[in-house]
Amino acid sequence: MAKQHDLNELESIWEDLLAKMEGTKQEIFTISERSRRDYENLKNQLEDIRLTANRIIDQSEGLEDRMRAARRRLAEVTNSFSLFSEDEVREAYEQANRLQQTLSANRLEEKASRKKREELQSRLQNLLHTIERAEHFVNQVNVASNFFSTDADRLDDSIGKVNRNQGYSLQIIAAQEEERKHLSREIHDGPAQMMANVLLRSDLIERTYRQKGPEPAFQEIKSLKESVREALTEVRRIIYDLRPMALDDLGLVPTLVKYLDTIEEYNSGTEISFVSSGQEFRLPNAYETTIFRLVQESVTNALRHGKAKKIEVVIEWQEASVIITVEDDGAGFDKSMVKDQSFGLRGMQERIDLVSGLFELTSSPGNGTTLKFTIPCNKDS
Repeated sequence: MAKQHDLNELESIWEDLLAKMEGTKQEIFTISERSRRDYENLKNQLEDIRLTANRIIDQSEGLEDRMRAARRRLAEVTNSFSLFSEDEVREAYEQANRLQQTLSANRLEEKASRKKREELQSRLQNLLHTIERAEHFVNQVNVASNFFSTDADRLDDSIGKVNRNQGYSLQIIAAQEEERKHLSREIHDGPAQMMANVLLRSDLIERTYRQKGPEPAFQEIKSLKESVREALTEVRRIIYDLRPMALDDLGLVPTLVKYLDTIEEYNSGTEISFVSSGQEFRLPNAYETTIFRLVQESVTNALRHGKAKKIEVVIEWQEASVIITVEDDGAGFDKSMVKDQSFGLRGMQERIDLVSGLFELTSSPGNGTTLKFTIPCNKDS
């Protein structure tokens, strides 16, 4: 009875803790959304300031040309004073004076515009930092909230198992949240930003049409179409990263060829080669997915961390196994310092363990990295 009472009390504390964590997450999310709205508003203001600054600079250039002409006229009148009437002399002096005053006022306006632009840029940076920090805090709260959402009725009986597995569970949850955060950032920085740019450009087209006429507006429309096309391409890329549908239809090798070609296209300056040797055969879906993800993670690490300029992917089809080798000429690293701390490498090891395979890693600072995966399988099975 006492045990049941303790569990009920613990469950009540648990629910209160989770409710407070959820409330905190909502507050942080509200701050993040408000900051996002302010960020978009400031971006629009910055664009207006940029247009205003360009207009003022154009005016300043025109005024400077006129001022130089007025000074030449004034010098001419001064040097040949007796050849000009009193009205002509007075007009030359007054014209130069008026232009000087106008130019001075224009320069002050330009200076104020530049200062306003710098202030807006600084505020944009601060807001971006606030948004990033808010996303980081929400991610941390999500990890903790998901981890602590354990069924209290079984908590007492499962406490030993939880203690043994909590590190691994936290890693899985953190990875899930990191993937969600990555996907959210991909959509926000890619299609969402592009769509926001489309909206901004549509306003600019209307303004261009009113101020400059149809021809410049048509040019802006062409540019707008290109932005929409880029957004569509980005959406397709994100979908492909989530689940390459070609893996089910075409098989492993064609899917890898398409994926690596796409990655090479997105990373200009990096050469990615692919070789498949031996007689290819279809593998169970779980095996093909595992191989694809191992290659994907290896190539991503070579680009992101190794800054590689050349990546070679080789698949060898043997009677009783498939051997995948990914070699790059990147920065490399000290295995003793990185391997145990790298969640990416641990994730590869866990994937290869699920198919009873072997994982070999060769790397050193300045000498690139070679990853070799050996997966046992029988093409006749």
